[in-house]
Amino acid sequence: MRIKQFLGVCSLGLLLVACGKDSDKGTEVEPDLIDADELEIPDWSEATHSNDVDPDYEMVFPDDEVLRLDITISAENWSAMQADLDENLGSTGGRPGNAVADIDFTPVWVPCTFSFEGLDWYQVGIRYKGNSTLQNAYSSNTDKYPFKLDFDEFEDTYPVIKNQRFYGFKQLNLSNNYDDDSFMREKVAADLFREFGVPAAHTSFCAVYLDRGNGSNFIGVYTIVEEVDDTVYDDQFPDNDGNLYKPDGDAASFAYGTFDEEEMDLKTNEEEGDYSDVRALYDLMHSATRTSDEAAWKTSLESVFDVDQYLKYLAVNTVIQNWDTYGVMTHNYFLYNDLGKLVWIPWDNNESLQDGKMGGAISLSMSEVSSQWPLIRYVIDVDDYETQYQSYVSQFTDENFTPAQMSSLFGSYETLLSSYAAMEGGNFSGAISTLNTHVQNRNDDVDDYLE
Repeated sequence: MRIKQFLGVCSLGLLLVACGKDSDKGTEVEPDLIDADELEIPDWSEATHSNDVDPDYEMVFPDDEVLRLDITISAENWSAMQADLDENLGSTGGRPGNAVADIDFTPVWVPCTFSFEGLDWYQVGIRYKGNSTLQNAYSSNTDKYPFKLDFDEFEDTYPVIKNQRFYGFKQLNLSNNYDDDSFMREKVAADLFREFGVPAAHTSFCAVYLDRGNGSNFIGVYTIVEEVDDTVYDDQFPDNDGNLYKPDGDAASFAYGTFDEEEMDLKTNEEEGDYSDVRALYDLMHSATRTSDEAAWKTSLESVFDVDQYLKYLAVNTVIQNWDTYGVMTHNYFLYNDLGKLVWIPWDNNESLQDGKMGGAISLSMSEVSSQWPLIRYVIDVDDYETQYQSYVSQFTDENFTPAQMSSLFGSYETLLSSYAAMEGGNFSGAISTLNTHVQNRNDDVDDYLE
């Protein structure tokens, strides 16, 4: 018997125990932990489902194919997800102009069956994610929501799936490419960051099919995005024991008087609760030595913050343009303590590679950025740092972001995605043309800035 058949009904005695029911009395009991290899589960193998293997990046994040992902959610659970949105977004109408800027609730998790290349993953946790992307999907009455997956979210309820993984990954994000008819911006931006030495999530394209009780239907082209606090920091840093933060809210600006541990959102080492590293960075931003003894301030700053890596991030971010991040918005980045130095990790790049919204992206000179964003203003005010930043702007544009290189990349992705884009509708070819124009314009802007 396949596990997807019996997990929902729990018809056998042993399996009733696994599902948290006593087979004789029918009362709720604490479920026993049952390892997957104790039962015959046709789809479960060490490579595909267990946590005993390293993440398989080639399988999950290829650059040259579109993965097909099938998600099955019961009609009852889909209704529960919608009711949760109605409760939390319904009062705003779900309209971006009417809704709160940042969603302040965690959407409900429900179990689903996740299928890929003839294999099934069982009772996988799925929930909605995002801010404007989620609010727009809700207001548009579409099934193309942004999702987060957790492959062992329900292991306490269903111990048979304890430590279930998807080719070594515990969590994955499905970005719905909101407001992006090219479906490329999230992936291209993340790849450009990594290519230039800035840690960032791996990404890949996928076509998602959803059955929510009404049969399997194509709902759109998505981008799979690696979870930073699952595998990014473990894969891209030599030390995987450091603090990982996801700042969000006023404290994420590092402006004077805003420090708040709760808004630093510590993702690792939560029990220790040691915020001294990020507090040290905040204190240095507002230290008197910044203006009284610049050399000493630089030495202190570089002992707690990877400034050189951050300057690379700033170079890429300002060249490609990415408005929905630090300097405009107080979110969408992580800080990881790698061997004593905090390292900047960009996040949520779906609004990149365009001029911007909400007043637009910051300029190449960043001269308009105020002291309310000290990690830009106070860093670039140091002549040596500004010179290094300009060097990285030139290097990135010359080596990674030329019109010829990017046009070739966009063309290869156009071939890859065209059949799915036709199924979804939208101005696919026009969006790619816009991307090419954007790259050319940004190269021209860099020439003007550096001359």
